[in-house]
Amino acid sequence: MIFKIPADTPMTLELLQKYIAKHKTANTEMVKIHDAYENEYEIYDMAAKDDGKPDNRVSVNVIKYIIDTFGGFFCGIPIKTMSEDEAVSDYVQFLDAYNDQDDNNAELAKLMDIDGEAFEMYYADEEGEICITYLSAMDAFMFCDESILERPLYFVRWYKSEIDGEENVIHGSWSDGTYVQHFANRGGVWRWEDEPKQHGFKYLPAVRYVENAEATGLCHSILPLNDAYNKALSEKCNDVDYFADAYMKILGAKVDESDIPHVKRDRILNFTGDGEQLPEVDFLAKPQADETQEHLLDRLWNAMFITAMVANISDEDFGNSSGVALKYKLQAMSNLAKTKERKFSSGMNQRYKIIFSHPLAQVHGISATNWIGMKYTFTQNYPANVADEIDNAKNAEGIVSHRTQLEMISTVEDVDQELERIAEETAEAPPAIDDAFNKTGDVNGKSA
Repeated sequence: MIFKIPADTPMTLELLQKYIAKHKTANTEMVKIHDAYENEYEIYDMAAKDDGKPDNRVSVNVIKYIIDTFGGFFCGIPIKTMSEDEAVSDYVQFLDAYNDQDDNNAELAKLMDIDGEAFEMYYADEEGEICITYLSAMDAFMFCDESILERPLYFVRWYKSEIDGEENVIHGSWSDGTYVQHFANRGGVWRWEDEPKQHGFKYLPAVRYVENAEATGLCHSILPLNDAYNKALSEKCNDVDYFADAYMKILGAKVDESDIPHVKRDRILNFTGDGEQLPEVDFLAKPQADETQEHLLDRLWNAMFITAMVANISDEDFGNSSGVALKYKLQAMSNLAKTKERKFSSGMNQRYKIIFSHPLAQVHGISATNWIGMKYTFTQNYPANVADEIDNAKNAEGIVSHRTQLEMISTVEDVDQELERIAEETAEAPPAIDDAFNKTGDVNGKSA
């Protein structure tokens, strides 16, 4: 979340107090989605039914299913970061390993799916290395100026904890392009915890990632549908209980109270009529609308996936598709992923622009402008037929470079490393064996 303020507004405790209160209020809608992801739905908070009626509470966590399915499709295969500058490439690989960045990217992408936005924060640790961490939009917000460019001014992170027996103590920090400072609210009094310290980055050490231009999450529009589905399914369970405990109706015969336990236990009834009218025995049954209920459940189920634009890959018919038919079924999800890919790439550009501006990065021989020209490869996680991929790569021989051929094979995680291995094997191989593609010459596609 961002708040717009005049560019010359100084950071004060009063400003923090005012906008943290606004952020708390805005978090109300986010809390609903987070609760739903953790299977805390509206159905569990509804008033209890009266008079001992069946009162089942059942939820099907479609929101978690949709978010996790799309997350696996978007970055289930880790994002590849490449640079033509070897020093930059090596440093980025070090950063990724040091920060478990594949996991960070996946968690950041999930938070974006849930809230529509998320933040990434950068700092230098005690070991003298640059660290990257992700933050939910519920835990942080950003101030921007009032221009159309929305230039970042301040970044605020806050949280609650218990200190010295005092609960819900608010802690946090704010940063600008030069300094970082910590604050707290204890006993209702806001105060600075320390003096401003230089963080070493040339820019605000945080980036806001958005799912789309509107910063709306993947499931904001389907939460009412999921609530309606849970309610309808719970009522259907109530109907099952009702029929299991239906009342018996006996007309034309008197049943002694002492006989009722025997009827329930032995399930035997023996009545004699008066010769004119036989006793009538059956169960009271309320009108049922099983067909209507099933139709409603089917409609709601399909509407959730259509509205979210995410495929239900558990559907029985889904697994029977292959090739182009399968891609058509995944087309809507692919379009969503492409939109998110562009937003994520923009955030990653800002990530490395900020990191490379720090002196610790420049110690590794990195220039502040080396982020320009970096490339990010997002591989959508389609069901892969590796044999077909290899055949397609072989058929592309002589049409595209070896690099492009390797990129066509999903099992090749690092194309540069694979090219190096091919070069080593080619150099060590006897004259009768050429490179992996049976072609003499340099592995990068240049003739010898």
